Amino acid sequence: MATFSAGERAYLDGQKLGRLATVDGKGQPQANPVGFVVREDGAIDIGGYAMGTTKKWRNIAGNPLVSLIVDDIVSHQPWMVRGIEIRGEAEQVTGAHDLGAHLSPEVIRIRPRRIISWGIEGGESGMRGRTVSEDAL
Repeated sequence: MATFSAGERAYLDGQKLGRLATVDGKGQPQANPVGFVVREDGAIDIGGYAMGTTKKWRNIAGNPLVSLIVDDIVSHQPWMVRGIEIRGEAEQVTGAHDLGAHLSPEVIRIRPRRIISWGIEGGESGMRGRTVSEDAL
Protein backbone atom coordinates (compact mmCIF):
# COMPACT_ATOMS: atom_id res chain seq x y z
CA MET A 1 0.00 0.00 0.00
CA ALA A 2 1.35 3.46 -0.88
CA THR A 3 1.83 5.76 2.11
CA PHE A 4 1.04 9.42 2.65
CA SER A 5 3.67 12.01 3.52
CA ALA A 6 3.16 13.92 6.77
CA GLY A 7 1.90 16.94 4.80
CA GLU A 8 -0.53 14.85 2.75
CA ARG A 9 -1.87 13.14 5.86
CA ALA A 10 -2.36 16.48 7.64
CA TYR A 11 -4.18 17.83 4.57
CA LEU A 12 -6.50 14.80 4.37
CA ASP A 13 -7.20 14.94 8.11
CA GLY A 14 -8.39 18.54 7.64
CA GLN A 15 -10.76 17.75 4.77
CA LYS A 16 -14.25 16.27 4.95
CA LEU A 17 -15.33 15.81 1.33
CA GLY A 18 -13.89 14.05 -1.70
CA ARG A 19 -15.10 12.64 -5.00
CA LEU A 20 -14.98 8.89 -5.55
CA ALA A 21 -14.76 7.60 -9.11
CA THR A 22 -15.83 4.03 -9.92
CA VAL A 23 -16.57 2.15 -13.13
CA ASP A 24 -19.74 0.14 -13.76
CA GLY A 25 -20.11 -3.20 -15.53
CA LYS A 26 -20.55 -1.48 -18.91
CA GLY A 27 -17.32 0.48 -18.50
CA GLN A 28 -19.10 3.74 -17.71
CA PRO A 29 -17.47 6.01 -15.12
CA GLN A 30 -19.34 7.37 -12.13
CA ALA A 31 -18.18 10.03 -9.66
CA ASN A 32 -19.86 10.78 -6.34
CA PRO A 33 -19.16 13.20 -3.48
CA VAL A 34 -18.26 11.21 -0.37
CA GLY A 35 -17.14 11.73 3.18
CA PHE A 36 -14.05 9.76 4.20
CA VAL A 37 -11.75 8.85 7.07
CA VAL A 38 -8.06 7.96 6.77
CA ARG A 39 -7.16 5.05 9.05
CA GLU A 40 -3.90 4.74 10.98
CA ASP A 41 -2.67 2.14 8.47
CA GLY A 42 -3.35 4.55 5.55
CA ALA A 43 -6.51 2.83 4.32
CA ILE A 44 -9.46 5.11 3.57
CA ASP A 45 -12.98 4.29 4.74
CA ILE A 46 -16.10 5.70 3.09
CA GLY A 47 -19.47 5.23 4.73
CA GLY A 48 -23.01 6.26 3.91
CA TYR A 49 -26.63 6.21 5.02
CA ALA A 50 -27.55 3.30 2.74
CA MET A 51 -24.18 2.38 1.21
CA GLY A 52 -25.18 -1.19 0.37
CA THR A 53 -27.93 0.07 -1.97
CA THR A 54 -25.76 2.50 -3.96
CA LYS A 55 -24.40 2.23 -7.47
CA LYS A 56 -20.85 2.88 -6.24
CA TRP A 57 -21.19 -0.16 -3.94
CA ARG A 58 -22.38 -2.31 -6.86
CA ASN A 59 -19.66 -0.92 -9.14
CA ILE A 60 -16.92 -1.92 -6.69
CA ALA A 61 -18.28 -5.47 -6.54
CA GLY A 62 -17.56 -5.78 -10.27
CA ASN A 63 -14.43 -3.65 -10.53
CA PRO A 64 -12.46 -2.71 -7.41
CA LEU A 65 -10.29 -0.06 -9.11
CA VAL A 66 -11.17 3.43 -7.85
CA SER A 67 -9.87 6.96 -7.64
CA LEU A 68 -10.57 9.43 -4.83
CA ILE A 69 -9.90 13.15 -5.37
CA VAL A 70 -9.70 15.57 -2.45
CA ASP A 71 -8.88 19.17 -3.37
CA ASP A 72 -9.59 22.80 -2.62
CA ILE A 73 -8.80 26.34 -3.70
CA VAL A 74 -6.26 28.09 -1.49
CA SER A 75 -6.42 31.46 -3.26
CA HIS A 76 -8.13 33.06 -6.24
CA GLN A 77 -5.54 35.88 -6.59
CA PRO A 78 -3.03 34.46 -7.24
CA TRP A 79 -4.68 31.23 -8.35
CA MET A 80 -3.52 28.43 -6.04
CA VAL A 81 -5.03 24.99 -5.68
CA ARG A 82 -3.98 21.92 -3.75
CA GLY A 83 -5.15 18.37 -3.60
CA ILE A 84 -4.53 14.65 -3.71
CA GLU A 85 -5.62 11.92 -6.09
CA ILE A 86 -5.58 8.49 -4.51
CA ARG A 87 -5.81 5.54 -6.88
CA GLY A 88 -6.25 2.08 -5.49
CA GLU A 89 -8.33 -0.98 -4.93
CA ALA A 90 -11.53 -0.86 -2.93
CA GLU A 91 -13.11 -3.60 -0.93
CA GLN A 92 -16.58 -3.95 0.48
CA VAL A 93 -16.57 -4.27 4.27
CA THR A 94 -19.75 -5.00 6.21
CA GLY A 95 -20.17 -4.91 9.96
CA ALA A 96 -19.73 -2.68 12.96
CA HIS A 97 -17.57 0.41 12.41
CA ASP A 98 -16.75 3.71 14.10
CA LEU A 99 -17.83 6.06 11.30
CA GLY A 100 -21.11 6.91 13.00
CA ALA A 101 -24.08 5.01 14.38
CA HIS A 102 -26.36 6.73 11.85
CA LEU A 103 -24.52 5.15 8.90
CA SER A 104 -25.27 1.75 7.39
CA PRO A 105 -22.97 -1.19 8.17
CA GLU A 106 -21.48 -1.23 4.65
CA VAL A 107 -18.15 0.58 4.20
CA ILE A 108 -15.95 1.03 1.14
CA ARG A 109 -12.29 0.63 2.14
CA ILE A 110 -9.63 1.88 -0.27
CA ARG A 111 -6.07 0.57 -0.20
CA PRO A 112 -3.97 3.27 -1.93
CA ARG A 113 -1.70 2.05 -4.75
CA ARG A 114 -0.78 5.44 -6.24
CA ILE A 115 -0.84 8.87 -4.59
CA ILE A 116 -0.52 12.07 -6.61
CA SER A 117 -0.52 15.39 -4.75
CA TRP A 118 -0.10 19.04 -5.67
CA GLY A 119 0.26 22.27 -3.71
CA ILE A 120 0.51 20.52 -0.34
CA GLU A 121 4.20 20.15 0.48
CA GLY A 122 5.36 23.67 1.33
CA GLY A 123 3.21 25.37 -1.30
CA GLU A 124 4.86 23.59 -4.22
CA SER A 125 3.10 24.07 -7.53
CA GLY A 126 4.18 20.81 -9.14
CA MET A 127 2.81 17.33 -8.71
CA ARG A 128 4.32 14.65 -6.54
CA GLY A 129 3.44 11.03 -7.24
CA ARG A 130 4.26 7.70 -5.65
CA THR A 131 3.23 4.21 -6.54
CA VAL A 132 3.42 1.15 -4.34
CA SER A 133 6.10 -1.21 -5.65
CA GLU A 134 4.94 -4.15 -7.69
CA ASP A 135 6.56 -6.45 -5.12
CA ALA A 136 4.16 -5.17 -2.47
CA LEU A 137 1.02 -5.92 -4.48
